Amino acid sequence: MSTMPGLLDKERIVAAPGFNRWLIPPAALAIHLCIGMAYGFSVFWLPLSRAVGIHASKSCGPDTGVLELLTTRACDWPVSMLGWTFTLFFVLLGSSAALFGQWLETAGPRKAGVVSALCWSGGLAVAALGVAQHQLWLMWLGAGVIGGVGVGLGYISPVSTLIKWFPDRRGMSTGMAIMGFGGGAMIGAPLADLLMKHFAGSGEVGVWQTFLVMAGIYLVAMLLGAFGYRVPPTGWKPEGWTPPAASGQALITSRHVHVDRVLSTPQFWLLWGVLCLNVSAGIGVVGMASPMLQEVFGGRLLGNTLALADLAAPDRATVATIAAAFAGLLSLFNILGRIFWASFSDVIGRKMTYFIFFVLGIAMYAAAPLAGETGRVGLFVGLFCVILTMYGGGFATIPAYLADLFGTQHVGAIHGRLLTAWSVAGILGPVVVNYIREFQLARGLPAHQVYDTTLYILAALLLGGLLCNLFVRPVAADKFMSEEELARERALAHEVAQREQLRAGSAAAATPLAVVVAAWLAVGIPLGWGIWTTIVKLLPLFR
Repeated sequence: MSTMPGLLDKERIVAAPGFNRWLIPPAALAIHLCIGMAYGFSVFWLPLSRAVGIHASKSCGPDTGVLELLTTRACDWPVSMLGWTFTLFFVLLGSSAALFGQWLETAGPRKAGVVSALCWSGGLAVAALGVAQHQLWLMWLGAGVIGGVGVGLGYISPVSTLIKWFPDRRGMSTGMAIMGFGGGAMIGAPLADLLMKHFAGSGEVGVWQTFLVMAGIYLVAMLLGAFGYRVPPTGWKPEGWTPPAASGQALITSRHVHVDRVLSTPQFWLLWGVLCLNVSAGIGVVGMASPMLQEVFGGRLLGNTLALADLAAPDRATVATIAAAFAGLLSLFNILGRIFWASFSDVIGRKMTYFIFFVLGIAMYAAAPLAGETGRVGLFVGLFCVILTMYGGGFATIPAYLADLFGTQHVGAIHGRLLTAWSVAGILGPVVVNYIREFQLARGLPAHQVYDTTLYILAALLLGGLLCNLFVRPVAADKFMSEEELARERALAHEVAQREQLRAGSAAAATPLAVVVAAWLAVGIPLGWGIWTTIVKLLPLFR
């Protein structure tokens, strides 16, 4: 006896004829704009570093061990310990995406989105308890581990669905969603700043209350996004669109590789290298943007030739403000690059897009030291703005590259496994940058020159990515599923064929345009506010 599918089951969310596919990107954005706050968590570090001392940090002393720091309530946490939360986000993102990616294909995006919402918001609530009780291990467990799982599931939840709804615009569709992950901090960071100022008092820095409020906001927004997901029936395609003819040399296949077979293909590991090396170079810049601009240019940002260390305290504060604006500018270009490059890849192809990333990136990393030595601030800033568009574009284009090579049946699960490259890059990039900088300073090199070697090494990483991309070829025919295997996988994934849907007499009422507009406004207004807030903060950079 058949049972009616539950509210979260995949069978329940098969779209009826007349459903407007343009409702899916705002649903995905609702989730990505929330979990993207992982990028903006550094806004909490300084307030948390004085959660005990309130007005100034109460040092634990040089003899305090790591285990004592995890549980002490007598002194404040150093920023270096708080920063491990950021590392946990991206390690758990990659590992949870790899672990649960195959489950997502069977369970569907709505169930995955709901679990993501519970993990991300629940993790923030646990972190709030950790801050209130001043237990660092509890904050790591809540925000870093539980929240990190929510970030991973939320990140991959819409990928497969978007690619199936937009076979004619794969890059653009995933670019719109993944743009939200880059933009989440633009909304979350200023919101968190406002909330902390509201809750701060004589004995509070306002962080745990901010965590709770944001957890509630994110829970509602992410659940709305998850319940907005619909999947197309098998066999659906946009009206008037004809799939491109199959070619033995083309990198776009009409067949499908099983996720359990993908690790045996060289193409998967080549794309793993492409993503890892591109992200390692880019995330190194993200992590060092503010100190790099200050140390390379120093007083030249204010119109004089003094080194940063020789500036008076007020001037150093002004330089720090300008550098913070530079970091914000990079975030804006990171977002713009995600939608621009992913959409452009629909025109020129994924392999050519990454070729441009690597060749142009190598040239720009190599040119940046010369721009620094000659004091050309505008050129230096411009180079890194373009570099960050390609960093963001790499994230947004890789799902479409995977769908081109391996088909769409398991693209969400395959993407999840590939994101382990991000976890590795999240450690590799900052370690390369930070340790080389410290080594150069220890050798007595002037602060404005310590980044030259680092930038050349990042260019070398991009050269490795260029070689990986050049070796990508079509997947061998024996790696694809047979028609019988594909039919079994679609049955396991609870897919509904379009002809079965029509036989069942599904309603064909078209989605009202007002609903589509309302959905886009719901995500567009907060994102617009975040971008405007960032632009206002950027104004000192251009004065």
